[in-house]
Amino acid sequence: MPAHISIPGRAHRADETRTIHRALPEEVPVALVFNGTTQAVMMATPDDLADFAHGFALTEGIVSDPAQIEGFEIVEHADGIEARFWLRGDRAAALSERRRGMAGPVGCGLCGIDSLQQALRAVPGVAYGLRLSVAEMSGATEALRDHQGLHDLTRATHAAGFLVPGRGVTLAREDVGRHNALDKLIGAVWRRGRDPATGAAVMTSRLSVELVQKCAFAGIPVLIAVSAPTGAAVRLADHAGITLAAFARGGGFELYSHPHRISQEAAHVA
Repeated sequence: MPAHISIPGRAHRADETRTIHRALPEEVPVALVFNGTTQAVMMATPDDLADFAHGFALTEGIVSDPAQIEGFEIVEHADGIEARFWLRGDRAAALSERRRGMAGPVGCGLCGIDSLQQALRAVPGVAYGLRLSVAEMSGATEALRDHQGLHDLTRATHAAGFLVPGRGVTLAREDVGRHNALDKLIGAVWRRGRDPATGAAVMTSRLSVELVQKCAFAGIPVLIAVSAPTGAAVRLADHAGITLAAFARGGGFELYSHPHRISQEAAHVA
């Protein structure tokens, strides 16, 4: 399925009316199916779906190692797409831990969970070795702009990028949903055998607690975004050992947790 479609319309500007064709992102229902059981149905942009599915499986705690996946396929239907996994027998218990049974709107990262305890589930701590300069942090979201081809075409998608010290943004993924974009990025990093602890996640969105949870489960130690964090996101990042930076635009950023990853030659953070 295409990631975007051209739609005709009429534009009204002041005293002018004209016919237009606008490129719009597609969104389709994507069912995440594990051992024959659907765990989630998410509305997503239908590209990089293998990355999306693998990132979802990792960040939802369904798998923690590629060896736990015995088979995978993407199956297109007239009314949507299935991402089908076959897992090792010892992963069957994980399917009930994060059981879901409803469609997830693109703006929601916790749809269909079973309890309040799952919403604020415990997360693992992340590694402490990564170091980034102030310049790399300040320019992170601008560097991501060069990887947003679908957004340039439609002006309607979020992006997540993997920022590696000294190399810039080395991977990026887009989707109509910010949580989906991050899952796609994490899946891309994971499937390529890269160490998530060697880079930072850069987001075009606000920072909510679900994004911090996903980075913690993936092992990404730094999360940078163009917009604001929530209070819960800051508290969870501090608990998980994640460096959380927000309002990263215009040559600056605000730092809310674990500033030790900013290199010593960086300017002092008040």
